[in-house]
Amino acid sequence: MKIFLAPMEGVVDHLMRDMLTQVGGFDMCITEFLRVVEQVHPVRTFHKICPELKSDGLTPSGVPVRVQLLGQHPQWLAENAFKAVSLGSHGVDLNFGCPAKTVNKSKGGAVLLKEPNSLYNIVKAVRDAVPQEHAVSAKIRLGFDDTSLALENADAITQAGANMLTVHARTKVDGYKPPAYWDWIAKIKNITNIHLIANGEIWHAKDAVNCQAQSNTEDLMLGRGALSLPNLANCIKYGETPMDWDAARDLLVHYSGYEIFGDKGRYYPNRIKQWLGYLQREYTEAADLFQQVRTLRDSDSIVSVIQSGAHKP
Repeated sequence: MKIFLAPMEGVVDHLMRDMLTQVGGFDMCITEFLRVVEQVHPVRTFHKICPELKSDGLTPSGVPVRVQLLGQHPQWLAENAFKAVSLGSHGVDLNFGCPAKTVNKSKGGAVLLKEPNSLYNIVKAVRDAVPQEHAVSAKIRLGFDDTSLALENADAITQAGANMLTVHARTKVDGYKPPAYWDWIAKIKNITNIHLIANGEIWHAKDAVNCQAQSNTEDLMLGRGALSLPNLANCIKYGETPMDWDAARDLLVHYSGYEIFGDKGRYYPNRIKQWLGYLQREYTEAADLFQQVRTLRDSDSIVSVIQSGAHKP
């Protein structure tokens, strides 16, 4: 079984990838998407979204990282994909699943699920541009409004030469509302021989078992579940006991040092509050802590509250 860490814009940055891969259980990370319009991005842009490229495309704990691209223009995506792998990305991933309105308005992400031919043309251009030793993967949802094109979209991506397909088992319209329709991944598996990764609504080890059974797929991608339970990958792979609150709070302190030092603290207040929002699902203490830091804007004050575990005076 392989477990992938999902891209999550604004929260799973290189610092979070570093921390979660140190906790363990992940075999690969996918970056937040790099939006491609009509340009080849400069090296500094790739390094900003994926600093691991400066270290052979690996997190400090040695887990490979793959750059994800989002856009609608096959040739520009192909040129940026070639540059990504040339800089050290472990393959390249294509985002056909993002449900954000701003992304879909500019004809990126999930809106392309309405156009199987566009999916084919993009993947084919990227596959032709990227040397064969580098994987080309894609992430989709089951569709935009409904699942009527799910099988056709998966087939288009397969025929275009992709090596791997991650399926978030909901449509764009479904958003993140439960349930995830894992059985649809099994339907896709019946019509394609592509390597499939199941994604969506995996919060605990028992969810992973149910997902694997319904999807007929062994490999998984974790996103929100890994943020709500930081050792979820180890729980799934090795039967590890879910992390207790003291260990999770230690991670919060550790991450705070990473984030403040790594990005000079400019994103820290928002990102730590976002993460606390996910942790609330598993830990009542995280909900209390979120209330304590909710109105704070100063990094030092937030860290002080987290370290003490006491109410803000």
